[in-house]
Amino acid sequence: MNKQEIDFLGKRKLAMIFSGLLLVVSIASLAMNGLKLGIDFTGGTLVEVGYKQPADLTAIRKALADAGFDDAAVLHFGSSKDVLIRLKPDAEVSNAELSNQVLKAINQASKQKAQLRRVEFVGPQVGDELAEDGGLALLYSIFGILLYVAWRFEYKFALGSVVALVHDVIITLGFFSVFALEFDLTVLAAILAVIGYSLNDTIVVYDRIRENFRKMRKGSSEFIMNVSLNQTLSRTLMTSITTALVLVALASLGGEIIQNFAIALLVGVGIGTYSSIYVASPVVLGLGVSKEDLMIPEKEGLDLDGMP
Repeated sequence: MNKQEIDFLGKRKLAMIFSGLLLVVSIASLAMNGLKLGIDFTGGTLVEVGYKQPADLTAIRKALADAGFDDAAVLHFGSSKDVLIRLKPDAEVSNAELSNQVLKAINQASKQKAQLRRVEFVGPQVGDELAEDGGLALLYSIFGILLYVAWRFEYKFALGSVVALVHDVIITLGFFSVFALEFDLTVLAAILAVIGYSLNDTIVVYDRIRENFRKMRKGSSEFIMNVSLNQTLSRTLMTSITTALVLVALASLGGEIIQNFAIALLVGVGIGTYSSIYVASPVVLGLGVSKEDLMIPEKEGLDLDGMP
């Protein structure tokens, strides 16, 4: 006999308060502080330099700050001998002159001389287009998910999944705003990946809820949904834990170039696992889902097929 082991939905009010607090903090931070946009969106100059020995990023940052480049982002690129320097746009200085100033500043402050590898300029117009296209990609993906889940399940499930996805995206963006982490194209890609991961987790739960609604004759909607959440819990946790282990390794060992990407995925996976249990399902329950909503409609004239 099916039974519930953990009363997930019985704690949905506490979960709503917790989610509400996270959303309020995230939205307030986004409204007041915004996101620390990377050069992909703001435009600017990329300068790549190479060393014969592993480079000291702290010394390079100090040298650039002393030369007036306070907002320069310095990180390893590929190996500890390759350094990528990101600079904000400066209309008064040409691209070539800017790279010469950077190279002069870091070589004067170190015995180890850097060699210029490449210089790239990203215009602010391109950054605006990328920001606009990225926002549209988020909206299109959420709208497509709404249609897909409504077609596969029922409109109440579609609304529940979209509420969970918006919840996950806002909190992940809020995390980057609160901690002033750089938001670039790699982080945007991670946000889109979080949408896919969270939806997959939610669909697994919804599929088991639909199956149990059709199979279990007794029990309220809340009881059947709790049974379904317990049945899928081990799968949800195993998937999330194994994914998180990989992301922790990427964030700690993968270098600065993909660190924020891994952090965005790590936050998204964690909040996505939580929302598939405590947001998506409670929303569906609150909308009044019942067994009748998921029953397979009988074909007309089915009783006449057996008549002579």
